[in-house]
Amino acid sequence: MFYRSAKSLVVAPLVNTVFRPWVKGLDNIPTEGAAILASNHLSFSDSVFIPVVVPRQVRFLAKNDYWKGKGVNGAWNRWFFNASGQIPMDRSGGRASQNSLSAGENALREGHLLGIYPEGTRSPDGRLYRGRLGVAKLALSAQVPVIPIALIGTDKVQPIGKNIPRVRRVGMIIGEPMSFETYYGNADDRFAQRAVTDEIMSQIMRLSGQEYVDVYASEVKRRLEAEKDPS
Repeated sequence: MFYRSAKSLVVAPLVNTVFRPWVKGLDNIPTEGAAILASNHLSFSDSVFIPVVVPRQVRFLAKNDYWKGKGVNGAWNRWFFNASGQIPMDRSGGRASQNSLSAGENALREGHLLGIYPEGTRSPDGRLYRGRLGVAKLALSAQVPVIPIALIGTDKVQPIGKNIPRVRRVGMIIGEPMSFETYYGNADDRFAQRAVTDEIMSQIMRLSGQEYVDVYASEVKRRLEAEKDPS
């Protein structure tokens, strides 16, 4: 109820008026049933633009840091993310990450659309980085299609480190659903997961026109931070 009300009464009218998002391929979003929406990740605002454009509710795997804040701001974030149906994602690895993926799988088995950013974090420089295996594991375990999405220009609206969005027009290109039925019997095979993930990233690259870099974005961010503070 909160998601529908906030979207229709507040968020969508504001976003559509200010940023005038354009979209191609909206008919590739299924009107019912589960699917994964796998998108490039350029800006914090990506998780606002996708739900505004997509008619159905989208549940996102969001980093669990948003649930850990303190004080009034932390309480507000926890309430907002819970009320909007988002799922905390622990990216530390091991059992914690597996439990987060299990929550995403449950959402898919309940018939929801699940939004995920395969890169795992925002691109530090506008390029497309290597996808992590979680998207493939979810697609194969829940046996659902993956819909590749390319966000265009959201990094100009809210670059990393900027809290106040800039007024820029943004776009979204939604690709055709991708089916991986031939891999369904190998959901826990890392070679199968890598093959599926790379195929998804290839489609996102084709839609977005981004330069592809075959390393994890998180590694690049760590290197950039180390260069800033060599101590």
